[in-house]
Amino acid sequence: MIKLFIIDDHQMIIEGIHSLLKDEPEIIWMGSARLPDDLLRFLKKEQPDVLLMDINLPQMSGLELCKEVKEKYPAVNIIGLSTSDQASIIIKMKENGASGYLLKDASKQEILKALQEANKGRDYVSFSVAEVLKKKTPDGQLAVLTKREKEILELIAEGMTNQEIAAKLFLNSTTIDSHRKNMLTKFKVKNTAALIKIAVSNHLI
Repeated sequence: MIKLFIIDDHQMIIEGIHSLLKDEPEIIWMGSARLPDDLLRFLKKEQPDVLLMDINLPQMSGLELCKEVKEKYPAVNIIGLSTSDQASIIIKMKENGASGYLLKDASKQEILKALQEANKGRDYVSFSVAEVLKKKTPDGQLAVLTKREKEILELIAEGMTNQEIAAKLFLNSTTIDSHRKNMLTKFKVKNTAALIKIAVSNHLI
């Protein structure tokens, strides 16, 4: 049996993963949190076997949270969960103690495999993540925008809100927000203004 807990600031992701795994006999769903403080309060009382952890969180990043949880509760196996396939982020998450890394479009089979491997104390990355790591760019090279990220960033630079961009691109605002957070992480900046500035100065938009 695998006792599972998830932290993600988007309820839709939590409910989606719960829906995928709720009928799996080996999974014991311990619950979820949307904020790091809520997770840390929970861990003082109980610890899961495996913790699925979003990379982009309010209060502190999943990278920092992963390190703190592993220092306090080394027996908890952590799997990073993100829409970002940036090699530097994946590597940093593993350096901070994560047993694995999944993209949010992972299949049910991939998620189950990751949980099973992490529960046995083994590392796991999906095939797509492994391919990203093989193509890791040299340190210091500027991050590359995907076609969708570039499209969203151009609209952000025009002053459009998440809701307006979502309507224009036929996406939901949660997806736009995730892309925005991923770009902040990619370029190691703290706000949208700095993100736009670095993108313009490097002719990315």
